[in-house]
Amino acid sequence: MRARTRTARRAVVLAAVASLGAGLLAGCADDGNDDGGSSSEGGGGGKTKITLGLFGTAGFEESGLYKEYEKLHPDIDIQQTVVERNENYYPALINHLTTNSGLQDIQMVEVGNIAEIVETQSDKLLDLSKYGKKSDYLEWKWQQATTKDGQTIGVGTDIGPMAICYRTDLFKAAGLPTDREEVGKLWAGSWDKFVDVGKQYQDKAPKGTTFLDSPGGLIQAILSGEKDRFYDSSGKVIYKTNPAVKDAFDLTAQAAEDGLIGNQTQFQPAWDTTIANSKFAAMSCPPWMLGYIKGKSKPESAGKWDIAQAPKSGNWGGSFLTVPKSGKNTEEAAKLAAWLTAPEQQAKLFGVQGSFPSTPAAYESTEVTSAKNDMTGDAPIGTIFAQAAENIPVQTIGPKDQIIQQGLTDNGVILVTQGKSPEEAWKNAVKTIDNNLDQ
Repeated sequence: MRARTRTARRAVVLAAVASLGAGLLAGCADDGNDDGGSSSEGGGGGKTKITLGLFGTAGFEESGLYKEYEKLHPDIDIQQTVVERNENYYPALINHLTTNSGLQDIQMVEVGNIAEIVETQSDKLLDLSKYGKKSDYLEWKWQQATTKDGQTIGVGTDIGPMAICYRTDLFKAAGLPTDREEVGKLWAGSWDKFVDVGKQYQDKAPKGTTFLDSPGGLIQAILSGEKDRFYDSSGKVIYKTNPAVKDAFDLTAQAAEDGLIGNQTQFQPAWDTTIANSKFAAMSCPPWMLGYIKGKSKPESAGKWDIAQAPKSGNWGGSFLTVPKSGKNTEEAAKLAAWLTAPEQQAKLFGVQGSFPSTPAAYESTEVTSAKNDMTGDAPIGTIFAQAAENIPVQTIGPKDQIIQQGLTDNGVILVTQGKSPEEAWKNAVKTIDNNLDQ
C-alpha cells in the first residue's frame, strides 16, 4: 500500500516489467474457483493446476518464475487471477474466507490487512511454518502472519523500506546539496529536521513547486517508523491517545500550513499530473514508488531523481501468500508459495520488478547489489533499501490499521491544505475514524 493504507488506493503500476520498482502490490483473486479449490481440470495433460489470486502487479508471471517452477515440476500448471486494486480485492477475499468458498489455492494478503486475517480467518488457512523457512525472513515480517498459538498462515513476499526520493535539479535550484549522502545528513534522525529542510527549499523554490508532494505521503512515512501507532500490543486502539500519532499529525499539518506540501491526494489523477510536471522536489519513497514515478513521469525526468535515506527507517507496503485449507491441492500450493517467497526467487523478482525482498539473504545477491533504476540513474537503490530494511522497527499491526490511516490522511491532514485549521482537521479525522470503527 499509502495514505488510504499501505496499499489501498495505491494505483497499479503498469510500467514495463523490465523497469525496477514497479509496485509491490499483488494479491487476491475474484470469484474464481467456486468449488472452493483447485483441480487438475484445465491443467493440460492431467497436470495439477495451482491457482493464485493476486492484486495489482505481483510480477511472478512477468519475471518468469511460474515457468521456472513448472520446468522444475512438470506435473504442475500454474494459473493466476489478478484484481487491479486491493480495495476491490480484499472485501471479496474476506467474503470468500467467511463463506469458505470461491477461494484460489493461493491468496495474497496485503500487510495492512494481515492482522485482521490472522485475528479472524486463521482457522481457514494452512499453517505454512513447515513449508517456509522462518530463518530466511525478517523476524518482524514472519511474526506479522503468525497467530498467538504459533501458526504462521502467510509467507512474506516483499517489504517497503522507506527512503526519500528527490529531484536533484530542483534541490540545486533551491540552493540545497544534491549528493545523496549530504542530503541524507540534512535530516538524519529527525522528521522535524526534514521539515526544516523543506522550509529552506521553499525560501528559494522554483516557481510553482513545493517541497513535498502530499500530506498523506509525509504522515505515512513518519508513522511507518513507529513501533506502536494505532494499536498497542494487547490489541487496544490507541491512535487518539498515542503521542506519536498526534505528533506526526501536527508536524504534517504544520508543514501544510507553511506551504511546504502540495494539496493533492496520492494516487489520484491530479497527483499524477504533479509528478509529470515536476511540481514537487521530494517524496516518501519505498521501493515500489520508483516504478510509480517512472510510470507517471515524462521521459526528460529520467536521471533527475536521486534517493537518500529517510530520517528514520520505516516500512510502507508488502504482502503475504496464504493457502486456504479448502483447496484440493493444499500441499502443492504450500510448496509453491514457499518457493515463490524464498530468497533466490525474491532476489530475481527485485531484479525485474523492484519488489524489495523480505529475506535478508537476498540482499547480498547481484540482483539487489547491482540494481539501478532509470529515474535515479546510478543510485545503488538495492543497497540503499537494504540499509533501511535492517533498521525497520518491529511494528504492532492492528486489524483496522487501514481505516485509521485513511482517516488521518484523506479526512484529516489533507484538509489543512484546503484551508482548515489543524485542530479542525484532527477533529474531523477522529470523527470519521471512530464512525468507521463502530461499523
